[in-house]
Amino acid sequence: MKYMLLINAPAAETPECDVPSFEDWAAYDKAVREAGVFVAGESLADLTTATAVRVDSSGGRTVTDGPFAETREVLGGFYVIDVPDLDVALDWAARCPGARAGSVVIRPVAEFDV
Repeated sequence: MKYMLLINAPAAETPECDVPSFEDWAAYDKAVREAGVFVAGESLADLTTATAVRVDSSGGRTVTDGPFAETREVLGGFYVIDVPDLDVALDWAARCPGARAGSVVIRPVAEFDV
């Protein structure tokens, strides 16, 4: 079963944050790939580069810099892994360096018969 690990990082670093090093991320990435569970993964550019698109009921499009929501965490990247069940996905999420400074949200990937 495929699961997406959404890696949320603190919006601002604080003294109590255990910010993972590049080496921490490289080791985790290597472990996911060597275990054969890696499907996809990317780190996202800084939140200041984000653009939001909204479409109103008449089809009009509004594009703004953003998002502007006050938040304590921002989506920093993701992994998609293919593992037997949620328990294994939880194990991989707990090993993720992002879980130390922020959180990792686990979502099953929906599969549709088309």
